[in-house]
Amino acid sequence: MRKYFLPLIVILVSVSVVSQAQITNWVSSTQPLKEIEMLRKQIKAPRFAGKEFLITAYGAVGDGKTLNTEAFKKAIDDCNKKGGGSVIVPEGIFLTGAIYLKSNVNLHLADNAKILFSRNPKDYPIVFTRWEGMELMNYSALLYAYGEENIAVTGNGTLDGNADAENWWSWNKGKPAQQVAARNLLHELNHKQTDPKTRVFGEGSFLRPNFFQPYNCKNILLSGIKMINSPMWNVNPVLCENVTIENVKIIAHGPNTDGVDPESCKNVLVSNCYFDTGDDCIAIKSGRDEDGRRINRPAENHIIENCEMKDGHGGVGIGSEISGGARNIYAINCTMNSPNLDRILRLKTSSSRGGIIENIFMKDIKVGTYKNAAVSMDMFYEQPGNFMPTIRNVWVENLDIEKGGEFGIYIRAYQQSPVDNFRMINSTIRDVKTPVQIDYIKNSQLSNVIINGKSVTLP
Repeated sequence: MRKYFLPLIVILVSVSVVSQAQITNWVSSTQPLKEIEMLRKQIKAPRFAGKEFLITAYGAVGDGKTLNTEAFKKAIDDCNKKGGGSVIVPEGIFLTGAIYLKSNVNLHLADNAKILFSRNPKDYPIVFTRWEGMELMNYSALLYAYGEENIAVTGNGTLDGNADAENWWSWNKGKPAQQVAARNLLHELNHKQTDPKTRVFGEGSFLRPNFFQPYNCKNILLSGIKMINSPMWNVNPVLCENVTIENVKIIAHGPNTDGVDPESCKNVLVSNCYFDTGDDCIAIKSGRDEDGRRINRPAENHIIENCEMKDGHGGVGIGSEISGGARNIYAINCTMNSPNLDRILRLKTSSSRGGIIENIFMKDIKVGTYKNAAVSMDMFYEQPGNFMPTIRNVWVENLDIEKGGEFGIYIRAYQQSPVDNFRMINSTIRDVKTPVQIDYIKNSQLSNVIINGKSVTLP
Protein backbone atom coordinates (compact mmCIF):
# COMPACT_ATOMS: atom_id res chain seq x y z
CA MET A 1 0.00 0.00 0.00
CA ARG A 2 1.24 3.48 -0.87
CA LYS A 3 2.15 5.84 1.92
CA TYR A 4 0.55 9.23 2.16
CA PHE A 5 2.52 12.29 1.11
CA LEU A 6 3.96 14.53 3.79
CA PRO A 7 4.05 18.33 3.44
CA LEU A 8 7.77 18.42 2.61
CA ILE A 9 10.09 17.76 -0.29
CA VAL A 10 10.19 14.04 -1.06
CA ILE A 11 12.34 12.81 -3.95
CA LEU A 12 12.85 9.11 -4.60
CA VAL A 13 14.51 8.59 -7.97
CA SER A 14 14.29 5.19 -9.64
CA VAL A 15 17.54 3.99 -11.20
CA SER A 16 16.06 1.54 -13.72
CA VAL A 17 17.01 2.07 -17.36
CA VAL A 18 14.94 2.11 -20.56
CA SER A 19 16.19 1.85 -24.11
CA GLN A 20 17.31 5.03 -25.83
CA ALA A 21 14.55 4.50 -28.41
CA GLN A 22 12.00 5.31 -25.75
CA ILE A 23 13.56 8.70 -24.97
CA THR A 24 12.89 11.68 -27.18
CA ASN A 25 15.82 13.21 -28.99
CA TRP A 26 14.97 16.71 -27.72
CA VAL A 27 18.22 18.14 -26.39
CA SER A 28 17.04 21.74 -26.60
CA SER A 29 13.79 23.53 -27.41
CA THR A 30 14.96 24.11 -30.99
CA GLN A 31 13.75 20.75 -32.24
CA PRO A 32 10.20 20.80 -30.80
CA LEU A 33 9.79 24.37 -32.06
CA LYS A 34 10.70 23.12 -35.53
CA GLU A 35 8.23 20.27 -35.09
CA ILE A 36 5.52 22.80 -34.26
CA GLU A 37 6.12 24.69 -37.50
CA MET A 38 6.07 21.47 -39.53
CA LEU A 39 2.81 20.46 -37.86
CA ARG A 40 1.28 23.89 -38.35
CA LYS A 41 1.69 23.49 -42.13
CA GLN A 42 -0.39 20.29 -41.99
CA ILE A 43 -3.35 21.88 -40.20
CA LYS A 44 -5.36 23.84 -42.74
CA ALA A 45 -8.72 25.42 -42.00
CA PRO A 46 -11.46 24.44 -44.46
CA ARG A 47 -12.60 26.89 -47.12
CA PHE A 48 -16.15 27.36 -48.29
CA ALA A 49 -17.99 28.38 -51.43
CA GLY A 50 -19.07 32.02 -51.61
CA LYS A 51 -22.79 31.25 -51.56
CA GLU A 52 -24.82 32.48 -48.58
CA PHE A 53 -28.01 31.07 -47.11
CA LEU A 54 -29.75 33.49 -44.76
CA ILE A 55 -31.45 31.62 -41.94
CA THR A 56 -34.45 33.97 -41.93
CA ALA A 57 -35.18 33.01 -45.56
CA TYR A 58 -36.03 29.55 -44.19
CA GLY A 59 -38.51 30.82 -41.61
CA ALA A 60 -36.22 31.58 -38.67
CA VAL A 61 -37.36 34.31 -36.27
CA GLY A 62 -34.81 36.00 -34.01
CA ASP A 63 -37.12 36.90 -31.14
CA GLY A 64 -35.60 34.54 -28.56
CA LYS A 65 -38.93 32.72 -28.23
CA THR A 66 -39.70 31.01 -31.54
CA LEU A 67 -38.15 27.54 -31.84
CA ASN A 68 -36.09 27.56 -35.04
CA THR A 69 -34.82 23.97 -35.17
CA GLU A 70 -36.52 23.22 -38.48
CA ALA A 71 -35.34 26.47 -40.06
CA PHE A 72 -31.72 25.66 -39.21
CA LYS A 73 -32.15 22.17 -40.64
CA LYS A 74 -33.63 23.44 -43.90
CA ALA A 75 -30.93 26.05 -44.39
CA ILE A 76 -28.08 23.62 -43.66
CA ASP A 77 -29.60 20.92 -45.89
CA ASP A 78 -30.03 23.39 -48.75
CA CYS A 79 -26.50 24.73 -48.38
CA ASN A 80 -25.10 21.20 -48.39
CA LYS A 81 -27.13 20.07 -51.43
CA LYS A 82 -26.06 23.13 -53.43
CA GLY A 83 -22.34 22.51 -52.98
CA GLY A 84 -21.77 24.31 -49.71
CA GLY A 85 -21.27 27.84 -48.49
CA SER A 86 -22.27 29.81 -45.40
CA VAL A 87 -25.52 29.63 -43.47
CA ILE A 88 -25.86 33.15 -42.10
CA VAL A 89 -27.37 33.89 -38.69
CA PRO A 90 -28.15 37.63 -38.62
CA GLU A 91 -28.52 39.93 -35.62
CA GLY A 92 -31.12 38.60 -33.18
CA ILE A 93 -31.65 35.78 -30.71
CA PHE A 94 -32.48 32.49 -32.41
CA LEU A 95 -33.83 29.77 -30.13
CA THR A 96 -33.26 26.22 -31.35
CA GLY A 97 -32.83 22.59 -30.44
CA ALA A 98 -29.92 20.49 -31.68
CA ILE A 99 -28.19 21.64 -34.87
CA TYR A 100 -26.64 19.05 -37.17
CA LEU A 101 -23.81 20.37 -39.35
CA LYS A 102 -23.29 18.86 -42.80
CA SER A 103 -20.25 18.76 -45.09
CA ASN A 104 -19.11 21.99 -46.73
CA VAL A 105 -21.30 24.14 -44.47
CA ASN A 106 -20.06 27.12 -42.48
CA LEU A 107 -22.54 28.24 -39.83
CA HIS A 108 -21.69 31.94 -39.61
CA LEU A 109 -22.94 34.21 -36.83
CA ALA A 110 -23.09 37.91 -37.62
CA ASP A 111 -22.13 40.53 -35.06
CA ASN A 112 -24.77 40.64 -32.28
CA ALA A 113 -26.24 37.32 -33.40
CA LYS A 114 -26.98 34.75 -30.74
CA ILE A 115 -28.01 31.11 -31.06
CA LEU A 116 -29.86 30.26 -27.85
CA PHE A 117 -30.25 26.54 -27.27
CA SER A 118 -33.41 25.03 -25.85
CA ARG A 119 -33.54 23.77 -22.27
CA ASN A 120 -35.97 21.01 -23.25
CA PRO A 121 -34.18 17.64 -23.52
CA LYS A 122 -36.80 16.51 -26.04
CA ASP A 123 -35.24 18.95 -28.53
CA TYR A 124 -32.08 16.81 -28.65
CA PRO A 125 -32.41 13.51 -30.55
CA ILE A 126 -30.60 10.34 -29.50
CA VAL A 127 -27.39 9.90 -31.50
CA PHE A 128 -24.17 7.89 -31.37
CA THR A 129 -21.84 9.84 -29.12
CA ARG A 130 -19.21 9.70 -26.40
CA TRP A 131 -19.83 10.66 -22.81
CA GLU A 132 -16.79 11.01 -20.56
CA GLY A 133 -14.81 8.88 -23.01
CA MET A 134 -17.38 6.06 -23.35
CA GLU A 135 -19.46 5.30 -26.44
CA LEU A 136 -23.25 5.18 -26.22
CA MET A 137 -26.54 6.40 -27.64
CA ASN A 138 -27.47 9.61 -25.87
CA TYR A 139 -28.66 13.16 -26.40
CA SER A 140 -27.13 14.91 -29.37
CA ALA A 141 -24.62 17.60 -28.61
CA LEU A 142 -26.14 21.03 -29.08
CA LEU A 143 -24.05 21.27 -32.26
CA TYR A 144 -23.30 17.82 -33.71
CA ALA A 145 -21.90 16.19 -36.84
CA TYR A 146 -20.98 12.63 -37.68
CA GLY A 147 -18.69 11.57 -40.53
CA GLU A 148 -18.80 14.99 -42.18
CA GLU A 149 -15.99 16.96 -43.86
CA ASN A 150 -15.32 20.69 -44.11
CA ILE A 151 -17.55 22.10 -41.40
CA ALA A 152 -17.28 25.34 -39.46
CA VAL A 153 -18.88 27.67 -36.95
CA THR A 154 -17.55 31.19 -37.38
CA GLY A 155 -18.27 34.87 -36.75
CA ASN A 156 -18.41 37.25 -33.83
CA GLY A 157 -21.75 36.11 -32.44
CA THR A 158 -22.58 34.05 -29.36
CA LEU A 159 -23.53 30.43 -28.82
CA ASP A 160 -25.51 30.24 -25.56
CA GLY A 161 -26.01 26.74 -24.14
CA ASN A 162 -28.64 28.19 -21.79
CA ALA A 163 -27.55 26.03 -18.85
CA ASP A 164 -27.73 27.26 -15.27
CA ALA A 165 -28.13 25.92 -11.75
CA GLU A 166 -31.71 24.83 -12.45
CA ASN A 167 -31.28 23.64 -16.05
CA TRP A 168 -28.83 20.92 -17.18
CA TRP A 169 -26.28 21.60 -14.42
CA SER A 170 -28.82 20.45 -11.84
CA TRP A 171 -28.48 16.89 -13.21
CA ASN A 172 -25.11 16.78 -11.46
CA LYS A 173 -26.42 18.07 -8.13
CA GLY A 174 -27.73 16.33 -5.06
CA LYS A 175 -26.52 13.36 -3.04
CA PRO A 176 -26.46 11.30 -5.10
CA ALA A 177 -26.67 13.42 -8.24
CA GLN A 178 -29.36 12.47 -10.74
CA GLN A 179 -26.78 11.33 -13.27
CA VAL A 180 -25.05 8.86 -10.93
CA ALA A 181 -27.14 5.76 -11.66
CA ALA A 182 -26.81 6.12 -15.44
CA ARG A 183 -23.13 6.99 -15.18
CA ASN A 184 -22.48 3.87 -13.11
CA LEU A 185 -24.42 1.75 -15.60
CA LEU A 186 -22.45 3.17 -18.51
CA HIS A 187 -19.21 2.28 -16.71
CA GLU A 188 -20.50 -1.26 -16.21
CA LEU A 189 -21.46 -1.62 -19.88
CA ASN A 190 -18.05 -0.30 -20.86
CA HIS A 191 -16.30 -2.83 -18.63
CA LYS A 192 -18.40 -5.61 -20.17
CA GLN A 193 -17.68 -4.26 -23.66
CA THR A 194 -21.28 -4.44 -24.81
CA ASP A 195 -22.13 -3.11 -28.27
CA PRO A 196 -22.12 0.70 -27.83
CA LYS A 197 -25.20 1.02 -30.05
CA THR A 198 -27.16 -1.00 -27.49
CA ARG A 199 -26.15 1.36 -24.67
CA VAL A 200 -29.24 3.54 -25.05
CA PHE A 201 -29.62 6.38 -22.57
CA GLY A 202 -31.36 9.74 -23.02
CA GLU A 203 -34.58 10.63 -21.22
CA GLY A 204 -34.49 9.75 -17.53
CA SER A 205 -30.75 9.07 -17.52
CA PHE A 206 -29.60 12.66 -16.87
CA LEU A 207 -26.38 12.39 -18.88
CA ARG A 208 -25.90 15.96 -20.07
CA PRO A 209 -25.05 16.69 -23.71
CA ASN A 210 -21.83 18.40 -24.71
CA PHE A 211 -21.94 21.71 -26.59
CA PHE A 212 -20.06 21.13 -29.88
CA GLN A 213 -19.18 17.58 -30.83
CA PRO A 214 -18.06 16.70 -34.35
CA TYR A 215 -17.60 12.93 -34.37
CA ASN A 216 -15.35 11.13 -36.88
CA CYS A 217 -15.09 14.30 -38.99
CA LYS A 218 -12.32 15.95 -41.00
CA ASN A 219 -11.40 19.58 -41.58
CA ILE A 220 -13.15 21.48 -38.80
CA LEU A 221 -13.02 25.20 -38.01
CA LEU A 222 -14.32 27.01 -34.94
CA SER A 223 -13.43 30.69 -35.19
CA GLY A 224 -14.30 33.98 -33.54
CA ILE A 225 -17.36 32.96 -31.59
CA LYS A 226 -18.17 33.25 -27.90
CA MET A 227 -19.51 30.16 -26.12
CA ILE A 228 -21.31 30.50 -22.79
CA ASN A 229 -23.33 28.37 -20.39
CA SER A 230 -22.62 24.90 -21.80
CA PRO A 231 -24.49 21.98 -20.21
CA MET A 232 -21.19 20.06 -20.03
CA TRP A 233 -17.96 19.98 -22.08
CA ASN A 234 -17.81 22.86 -24.55
CA VAL A 235 -15.72 21.84 -27.58
CA ASN A 236 -15.38 18.06 -27.90
CA PRO A 237 -14.20 16.79 -31.29
CA VAL A 238 -14.02 12.98 -31.24
CA LEU A 239 -11.91 10.86 -33.63
CA CYS A 240 -11.44 13.92 -35.83
CA GLU A 241 -8.56 15.07 -37.99
CA ASN A 242 -7.43 18.55 -38.94
CA VAL A 243 -9.17 20.72 -36.32
CA THR A 244 -8.65 24.49 -35.98
CA ILE A 245 -10.04 26.35 -32.94
CA GLU A 246 -9.07 30.03 -33.05
CA ASN A 247 -10.07 33.29 -31.38
CA VAL A 248 -12.83 31.55 -29.42
CA LYS A 249 -13.96 32.78 -26.01
CA ILE A 250 -15.38 30.13 -23.67
CA ILE A 251 -17.08 31.01 -20.38
CA ALA A 252 -19.00 28.47 -18.31
CA HIS A 253 -18.97 27.81 -14.57
CA GLY A 254 -21.12 24.73 -14.23
CA PRO A 255 -19.95 21.21 -13.36
CA ASN A 256 -17.70 19.55 -15.96
CA THR A 257 -17.82 22.59 -18.23
CA ASP A 258 -14.38 21.96 -19.75
CA GLY A 259 -13.28 24.37 -22.48
CA VAL A 260 -11.72 22.30 -25.28
CA ASP A 261 -11.59 18.49 -25.00
CA PRO A 262 -10.25 16.87 -28.18
CA GLU A 263 -10.67 13.08 -27.91
CA SER A 264 -8.55 10.74 -30.02
CA CYS A 265 -7.96 13.53 -32.53
CA LYS A 266 -5.02 14.09 -34.87
CA ASN A 267 -3.62 17.47 -35.94
CA VAL A 268 -5.35 20.02 -33.71
CA LEU A 269 -4.60 23.75 -33.40
CA VAL A 270 -6.00 25.78 -30.47
CA SER A 271 -4.89 29.37 -30.99
CA ASN A 272 -5.63 32.76 -29.39
CA CYS A 273 -8.50 31.45 -27.26
CA TYR A 274 -9.81 32.60 -23.88
CA PHE A 275 -10.96 30.19 -21.18
CA ASP A 276 -12.86 30.82 -17.95
CA THR A 277 -14.36 27.47 -17.03
CA GLY A 278 -15.77 25.26 -14.30
CA ASP A 279 -13.35 22.44 -15.12
CA ASP A 280 -10.20 22.01 -17.23
CA CYS A 281 -9.60 24.80 -19.73
CA ILE A 282 -8.09 22.28 -22.14
CA ALA A 283 -8.21 18.53 -21.52
CA ILE A 284 -6.77 16.27 -24.21
CA LYS A 285 -8.31 12.80 -24.13
CA SER A 286 -8.41 9.42 -25.89
CA GLY A 287 -11.16 7.32 -24.33
CA ARG A 288 -11.90 5.71 -20.99
CA ASP A 289 -10.72 2.24 -19.96
CA GLU A 290 -12.02 -0.58 -22.20
CA ASP A 291 -13.50 1.70 -24.87
CA GLY A 292 -10.28 3.68 -25.10
CA ARG A 293 -8.16 0.54 -25.40
CA ARG A 294 -10.53 -1.09 -27.91
CA ILE A 295 -10.61 1.91 -30.23
CA ASN A 296 -6.91 2.52 -29.58
CA ARG A 297 -6.66 5.97 -31.17
CA PRO A 298 -4.22 8.32 -29.44
CA ALA A 299 -4.55 12.06 -29.19
CA GLU A 300 -1.64 13.30 -31.28
CA ASN A 301 -0.10 16.38 -32.81
CA HIS A 302 -1.79 19.21 -30.89
CA ILE A 303 -0.62 22.82 -30.79
CA ILE A 304 -1.91 25.16 -28.07
CA GLU A 305 -0.63 28.70 -28.48
CA ASN A 306 -1.29 32.29 -27.44
CA CYS A 307 -4.19 31.34 -25.18
CA GLU A 308 -5.38 32.92 -21.94
CA MET A 309 -6.66 30.81 -19.06
CA LYS A 310 -8.56 32.10 -16.03
CA ASP A 311 -10.61 29.78 -13.78
CA GLY A 312 -10.36 26.02 -14.32
CA HIS A 313 -9.09 22.78 -12.83
CA GLY A 314 -6.16 22.82 -15.24
CA GLY A 315 -4.79 25.20 -17.86
CA VAL A 316 -3.40 22.56 -20.20
CA GLY A 317 -4.58 19.09 -19.16
CA ILE A 318 -4.04 15.62 -20.56
CA GLY A 319 -6.47 12.95 -19.32
CA SER A 320 -8.04 11.52 -17.39
CA GLU A 321 -9.84 9.59 -20.17
CA ILE A 322 -6.53 8.75 -21.82
CA SER A 323 -6.50 4.98 -22.39
CA GLY A 324 -5.63 5.42 -26.07
CA GLY A 325 -2.60 7.52 -25.15
CA ALA A 326 -1.42 11.02 -26.09
CA ARG A 327 1.69 12.15 -27.91
CA ASN A 328 3.25 15.22 -29.46
CA ILE A 329 1.40 17.88 -27.49
CA TYR A 330 2.86 21.40 -27.70
CA ALA A 331 1.79 24.40 -25.58
CA ILE A 332 3.56 27.72 -26.12
CA ASN A 333 3.16 31.43 -25.37
CA CYS A 334 0.16 31.20 -23.05
CA THR A 335 -0.85 33.29 -20.03
CA MET A 336 -2.69 32.00 -16.99
CA ASN A 337 -3.86 33.83 -13.90
CA SER A 338 -6.52 33.00 -11.34
CA PRO A 339 -6.62 31.89 -7.70
CA ASN A 340 -9.27 29.45 -8.98
CA LEU A 341 -6.97 27.91 -11.60
CA ASP A 342 -5.82 24.70 -9.94
CA ARG A 343 -2.89 23.64 -12.17
CA ILE A 344 -0.82 24.96 -15.08
CA LEU A 345 0.22 21.67 -16.72
CA ARG A 346 -1.89 18.73 -15.59
CA LEU A 347 -1.31 15.08 -16.58
CA LYS A 348 -3.85 12.77 -14.97
CA THR A 349 -4.21 9.03 -15.46
CA SER A 350 -4.46 5.78 -13.49
CA SER A 351 -3.85 2.04 -13.75
CA SER A 352 -7.47 1.57 -14.77
CA ARG A 353 -6.68 3.74 -17.81
CA GLY A 354 -3.27 2.56 -18.98
CA GLY A 355 -2.00 4.24 -22.13
CA ILE A 356 1.16 6.18 -22.89
CA ILE A 357 1.44 9.96 -22.45
CA GLU A 358 4.60 11.10 -24.20
CA ASN A 359 6.36 13.98 -25.92
CA ILE A 360 4.75 16.87 -24.05
CA PHE A 361 6.37 20.26 -24.65
CA MET A 362 5.47 23.49 -22.82
CA LYS A 363 7.38 26.74 -23.30
CA ASP A 364 7.02 30.45 -22.55
CA ILE A 365 4.13 30.36 -20.09
CA LYS A 366 3.45 33.43 -17.92
CA VAL A 367 1.41 32.90 -14.77
CA GLY A 368 0.08 35.39 -12.25
CA THR A 369 -1.19 32.90 -9.70
CA TYR A 370 -2.68 29.42 -9.40
CA LYS A 371 -4.11 27.28 -6.63
CA ASN A 372 -2.69 23.74 -6.48
CA ALA A 373 0.33 22.77 -8.61
CA ALA A 374 2.31 24.33 -11.43
CA VAL A 375 3.32 20.99 -12.97
CA SER A 376 1.23 18.00 -11.90
CA MET A 377 1.61 14.39 -13.06
CA ASP A 378 -0.70 12.03 -11.21
CA MET A 379 -1.03 8.29 -11.94
CA PHE A 380 -3.55 7.87 -9.12
CA TYR A 381 -6.29 10.13 -10.42
CA GLU A 382 -9.00 7.44 -10.10
CA GLN A 383 -9.33 3.88 -8.86
CA PRO A 384 -6.45 1.49 -9.65
CA GLY A 385 -6.66 -1.34 -12.17
CA ASN A 386 -4.48 -3.71 -14.14
CA PHE A 387 -3.21 -1.41 -16.90
CA MET A 388 -0.05 0.40 -15.88
CA PRO A 389 0.12 3.97 -17.27
CA THR A 390 3.25 5.50 -18.78
CA ILE A 391 4.34 9.14 -18.70
CA ARG A 392 7.54 10.05 -20.50
CA ASN A 393 9.33 12.83 -22.35
CA VAL A 394 7.87 15.94 -20.70
CA TRP A 395 9.71 19.21 -21.35
CA VAL A 396 8.83 22.48 -19.54
CA GLU A 397 10.82 25.64 -20.34
CA ASN A 398 10.48 29.32 -19.45
CA LEU A 399 7.62 28.88 -17.01
CA ASP A 400 7.41 32.11 -15.01
CA ILE A 401 5.04 32.31 -12.02
CA GLU A 402 4.54 35.36 -9.82
CA LYS A 403 2.68 33.65 -6.97
CA GLY A 404 2.60 29.90 -6.49
CA GLY A 405 -0.02 27.76 -4.84
CA GLU A 406 0.28 24.55 -2.84
CA PHE A 407 2.98 22.86 -4.94
CA GLY A 408 5.57 23.82 -7.53
CA ILE A 409 6.19 20.36 -9.04
CA TYR A 410 3.93 17.49 -7.98
CA ILE A 411 4.45 13.94 -9.27
CA ARG A 412 2.73 10.75 -8.07
CA ALA A 413 3.81 7.70 -10.06
CA TYR A 414 4.14 3.97 -9.65
CA GLN A 415 7.48 2.52 -8.63
CA GLN A 416 7.00 0.05 -11.51
CA SER A 417 6.33 2.93 -13.93
CA PRO A 418 8.21 6.06 -12.89
CA VAL A 419 7.83 9.27 -14.86
CA ASP A 420 10.60 9.03 -17.43
CA ASN A 421 12.65 11.86 -18.93
CA PHE A 422 11.09 14.94 -17.35
CA ARG A 423 12.98 18.14 -18.06
CA MET A 424 12.27 21.56 -16.55
CA ILE A 425 14.49 24.41 -17.72
CA ASN A 426 14.90 28.16 -17.06
CA SER A 427 11.78 28.41 -14.91
CA THR A 428 10.88 30.48 -11.86
CA ILE A 429 8.13 29.91 -9.32
CA ARG A 430 7.70 32.41 -6.50
CA ASP A 431 5.90 32.17 -3.18
CA VAL A 432 4.89 28.49 -3.30
CA LYS A 433 4.13 26.47 -0.17
CA THR A 434 5.85 23.17 -1.11
CA PRO A 435 8.42 23.60 -3.91
CA VAL A 436 8.78 19.96 -5.01
CA GLN A 437 6.94 16.79 -4.08
CA ILE A 438 7.98 13.86 -6.25
CA ASP A 439 8.17 10.14 -5.73
CA TYR A 440 9.16 7.93 -8.69
CA ILE A 441 11.03 9.41 -11.65
CA LYS A 442 14.05 8.50 -13.76
CA ASN A 443 16.28 10.06 -16.42
CA SER A 444 15.06 13.47 -15.32
CA GLN A 445 16.63 16.86 -14.70
CA LEU A 446 15.86 20.37 -13.50
CA SER A 447 18.13 23.03 -14.98
CA ASN A 448 18.10 26.64 -13.77
CA VAL A 449 14.82 26.12 -11.94
CA ILE A 450 14.37 28.73 -9.20
CA ILE A 451 11.63 28.15 -6.63
CA ASN A 452 11.16 30.57 -3.74
CA GLY A 453 14.47 32.19 -4.67
CA LYS A 454 16.50 28.97 -4.49
CA SER A 455 17.88 26.74 -7.22
CA VAL A 456 16.22 23.33 -7.26
CA THR A 457 17.77 20.22 -8.80
CA LEU A 458 17.23 16.47 -8.76
CA PRO A 459 19.90 14.08 -7.45
